[in-house]
Amino acid sequence: MIPVEFLIFGVTLLGVALLHRHTLLVALTGLAAITAYKVLYGDFHGAPGFIGLSWHLQDEWVILANLFALLVGFALLSRHFDQSQAPRWLPRLLPDDWKGGLVLLALVFVLSAFLDNIAAAMIGATVAGAVFGGRVHIGFLAAIVAASNAGGSGSVVGDTTTTMMWLDGISPLQVLHAYVAATVAFVVFAIPAARLQQRHSPIQRDPQAGIEVDVARLIVVVLVLAGAVAANVYANHLPEERGGAFPYIGATVIGILLLLTPWRRPDWSVLPAAAKGSLFLLSLVLSASMVPVDRLPEPSAVSTLGLGFVSAAFDNIPLTKLALEQGGYDWGALAYAVGFGGSMIWFGSSAGVAVSNLFPEARSVGQWLRHGWFVVVGYALGYAALMLILGWNPQER
Repeated sequence: MIPVEFLIFGVTLLGVALLHRHTLLVALTGLAAITAYKVLYGDFHGAPGFIGLSWHLQDEWVILANLFALLVGFALLSRHFDQSQAPRWLPRLLPDDWKGGLVLLALVFVLSAFLDNIAAAMIGATVAGAVFGGRVHIGFLAAIVAASNAGGSGSVVGDTTTTMMWLDGISPLQVLHAYVAATVAFVVFAIPAARLQQRHSPIQRDPQAGIEVDVARLIVVVLVLAGAVAANVYANHLPEERGGAFPYIGATVIGILLLLTPWRRPDWSVLPAAAKGSLFLLSLVLSASMVPVDRLPEPSAVSTLGLGFVSAAFDNIPLTKLALEQGGYDWGALAYAVGFGGSMIWFGSSAGVAVSNLFPEARSVGQWLRHGWFVVVGYALGYAALMLILGWNPQER
């Protein structure tokens, strides 16, 4: 028998897909329905009622606080970057044809290996808005999200899921081979995406005249990003019970932005949209955490491939938690599957939600799949390449 929570969550996802103009209301309604059912008729890992709910929220609050702070903080940071005028100067460096879009996607891929994928995606989307005259195709937005998720899939500081693996004792070298799949996937989706964008709105051939780059705002961007990386590394070197007890990365991002406000004031006008998008993602993440998934299929090459498709709709954080508890995975294959798989739908990853906050027209599952079909193809071919080149190699911690 299918659990009621599964049905409610499924209806919620269907509502998000169909009613893309009311995604927050749909997500909050679904969360309220699942919470009410769990409190009145179910339990939270054996603990009933409001006591179980309070324990569950204690377990989840760090992840939720981190996501909220990162989405809001990086929204403010992307405005700092945009207001610095640096994106409008970049046509001087990027090629003048479709290869300019390809180079931009490659930069997002590389940045995501060192930064959080949310930051890489938002920087890429901000630059795209500037160099393509504000007319960024949904297919190219999907490629930006895919590039950020692919670039972070083989790095323990590039994605929340790989960071979770690192905290759980998995060596960074055990996820590094995810880049075999990610590189193949990048080639598959980036070239058609760049050509599509060039046909839709060509890249500006020359920077606008009279551009003066605000170096101070660029310094703010660099300091915040450096702080986020340092906080991530610091948290991962703490004992597991301490590293997962506080939202170090999100708190660092917000803290540095506030500390530097007297020097360069953020554009607070972006907060309402950023907060709305953040609440939407948090509603889905919290709803997914209450769906009773006690065990995943036995680890195999096929089941791990399937997890990537599942992560496009079902949050990859609880999937990664279950996989770590179960053990027996090829961690590089899993990192690629759950990290990149969410790119196939706009709300399947935090990077996708962040980009949709900047470009609300991306909040359509149908348009995302129709124009970003090459992301799905790239995921499948990248995974196939990984299996053909290295095979399935389950690893111990």
